[in-house]
Amino acid sequence: MAHSESQVALNGTQISYIGHDAEEIPHFLGDTYGQFAKRLDLSFNQLRSLAGLKMFTELEELVVDNNQLGNDLQLPRLPNLHTLTLNKNQLTDIEALLEHLADVTPSLQYLSLLGNEACPNQLISPDKDEDDYQRYRYFVLHKLPQLKFLDSRKVTKKELMEGQARGAFMKVVKPKSEAQTAIRKKGNSLCTTWRKKKVSRLSPPPASFSPKLEILL
Repeated sequence: MAHSESQVALNGTQISYIGHDAEEIPHFLGDTYGQFAKRLDLSFNQLRSLAGLKMFTELEELVVDNNQLGNDLQLPRLPNLHTLTLNKNQLTDIEALLEHLADVTPSLQYLSLLGNEACPNQLISPDKDEDDYQRYRYFVLHKLPQLKFLDSRKVTKKELMEGQARGAFMKVVKPKSEAQTAIRKKGNSLCTTWRKKKVSRLSPPPASFSPKLEILL
């Protein structure tokens, strides 16, 4: 799909490029608007990379909701960015994301991750509850203590104190499917090892005999 300046909505220093199925930030956006844009909205595209942001040196607000951004997300250093919304993407690794943001967005005050697996919101994940979500908030605030708003709620003084005191121990556990797979693999490995040891304690079998090791599922 061809991309052109006619698809851009410009309002002073606010740039919107919404709903154009772009998989990466078009070069012309950075070349044309990068040096003065304060707010950039790239929602409802198919973005898998934000590499093109390196041209937006003055950016303060970035909205990239409803895209395809995953755990390989990399942002350039954006020292003035105070608002970032990443709602409804493909983010699952909350710790890696927060450590990256702490490094490249030192002025960040508003962050929203609703609609990602990394954010255990009850509306999106029916198997999660309010306790899961609150633990997530404490963990985020442990990593990014300068935040004023997280998702749709203001950060309270109590939350910030709790996040600093115990947030490091409140990382949201990996999804059940991944955890079950890991347990199953470990169980299979242990079972195979036990059966091998059991066979080795028997009298040496004939050379023509080839034992089949049964793996329990």
